[in-house]
Amino acid sequence: MHALMDAVKVADSLLCLLSTDGGIDDFGDYCLTCLCAQGIPAVNFGVQGLKLMPHKKQSDVKKSIQKRIDKRFPGDKYHSIDSTQDALLMLRLITNQKLRPIFNREYRPHLLAEDIQFELPNEESELGTLKVSGYLRCQNLSVNSLVHIPGWGDFQMLQIDAAKDPYTQNQKTRGIAGQDTEMSESEGYVTVLDKANPSQQESLESENVPDPMEGEQTWPTDEELAEADKNAKKKVVKKVPKGTSEYQASWIVDSDDDNDSQLDEESDEDDDEMQGVDEVESADNESDNEEFETLTVTEADEDAQYDETMDLDEEKNMLKKIKEERLHVMFPDEVDTPMERTARERFSRYRGLKSFRTSPWDPKENLPLDYARIFQFANFRQTKKRVMNIESDGGALPGWYITVHIANVPKEFMESYKPGNPVVVFGLLKHEQKISVLNFMIKKNSFYTKPIKSKERLIFHVGYRRFTACPVFSQHTNGSKHKLDRFLPADTVTMATVYAPTMFPPASVLVFKETYSGEHELVATGSLHSVNPNRIVTKRTVLSGLPFKINKRSAVVRFMFFNREDIDWFKPVELRTKWGKRGHIKEPLGTHGHMKCVFDGQLKSQDTVLMNLYKRVFPKWTYNPHVNAPPVINEFSLDTMETEEDEEEEGTAYQMFE
Repeated sequence: MHALMDAVKVADSLLCLLSTDGGIDDFGDYCLTCLCAQGIPAVNFGVQGLKLMPHKKQSDVKKSIQKRIDKRFPGDKYHSIDSTQDALLMLRLITNQKLRPIFNREYRPHLLAEDIQFELPNEESELGTLKVSGYLRCQNLSVNSLVHIPGWGDFQMLQIDAAKDPYTQNQKTRGIAGQDTEMSESEGYVTVLDKANPSQQESLESENVPDPMEGEQTWPTDEELAEADKNAKKKVVKKVPKGTSEYQASWIVDSDDDNDSQLDEESDEDDDEMQGVDEVESADNESDNEEFETLTVTEADEDAQYDETMDLDEEKNMLKKIKEERLHVMFPDEVDTPMERTARERFSRYRGLKSFRTSPWDPKENLPLDYARIFQFANFRQTKKRVMNIESDGGALPGWYITVHIANVPKEFMESYKPGNPVVVFGLLKHEQKISVLNFMIKKNSFYTKPIKSKERLIFHVGYRRFTACPVFSQHTNGSKHKLDRFLPADTVTMATVYAPTMFPPASVLVFKETYSGEHELVATGSLHSVNPNRIVTKRTVLSGLPFKINKRSAVVRFMFFNREDIDWFKPVELRTKWGKRGHIKEPLGTHGHMKCVFDGQLKSQDTVLMNLYKRVFPKWTYNPHVNAPPVINEFSLDTMETEEDEEEEGTAYQMFE
């Protein structure tokens, strides 16, 4: 399939031979599906063996073949090729037919190899020089630019030669300057057109080398963090009888605090009337001070009163029952808060949003280390317009038969080369070797029914490139934030985000998946949407809790958190319920995760309280131009890897999906 697609990438016309037994078989239909998605040139259809059939069956066979052709190419006709005259007629039709432009290759020089040679500087060397001879097409090719071999990557050139045209119709060969040069068949014609200039040659540097010391900042020490936690504890000052301990003081409710403001207002109005009683009250206060004392009580002491009213065994049994019920239903976003780990650590990379559509999110915030390695365009559209309009002067011209000397090609290329397979070489535009974040707009094929998980290794055919990567799937919307899709949807257009070299659209995209037998199955098709590292892909996680006690608009919620610190940490995040109520956390109760919440209406006992948390997701740095090589995860891509808990969540959802 790769050889077929590479050949069609540079072809002007495509001749499809049909069988008299059904016209197009399943494999032929599969090939046409891939070629149409990639970009198919002008097509002609021929049938062999039609005249050898009985005359009574020819009419039915012709109708059947034409019906199969009309499904994909309405209006196209087929021609019988059973004799030399039929073949000459087909050649005349191909010569005179109108060619169909493929814009992805019109702006780039390319050639199909007529002859290849490989030279190693020595036997122990792993890299050598590849000499590719063929007709240059479309654009000029400069020796100082870069070339791309599909499936092997980008390379520099050493020199370009003008070789003898093996298909000349006479003994006169058109020279470079326009002179006619007499040549004998045995005489070699090799003229060096140009040699690479190291000072002007395009660099192969595809990524930036990050400085690990750049942006370094000083983090607080453990002692400073412990002191901050100690100072963060709220303390309450209470007036209690002498001899009362701190534990006993936590049970005493200070009801005077609620009426302090009212007492202050009354005292301001009656200052004149109370002047004569001040001496009597001062004497009473002195006697009260002898019987009472002041204690400072922390919130932990107050929580002890609530904790003693809880039945911990009943809490554990109820939580176990809820988890067992969830195993029978798929909740792709709902996650159980771990009891052995604090939620503020488990979900430290998440944040709450008041509105997913309108809440701001800085695209330059908390970027992984991989973003220091990529390149971003200040204005991608202007750069594309400028690069596409550049007219290259000098170099080899379209139509010349040339030999390109490609440097530092691995010898595995020749070891895997099979005679007869096409070798295609494309010239790169400026900046197309720089790695950035590419967003593909794809749709899953209807005949592929297996689930495809996000960050699964896939094979991409993007324009003239072919590489492997692990994409991140997300929804295709007009908003500034896009929700992550854990699996590739089957009925809608989806965005796939990967780290890959820059390419200027338009460019077709074909996505394949390698099977256990080594075959490649077509999974999805689409096009290149944008080259934009600022596109925000967010993963949503939902924490759920159940109402324990309901009192009008307030309720006590449990099983969302299991300690007091987590409740204080997530207190600013808005709550919602499955029945449409909205609310917020008012205060924690006790130390085992109960919390008092206030809503805009009274809850039902069967309702569920939810908290939406979001984090930004980045693709893995798994770009590999060698399609048949094993997947490679770079050491710098640790920041983009999912945590163990995230992998467990996606693995559980994957099992439920299957």
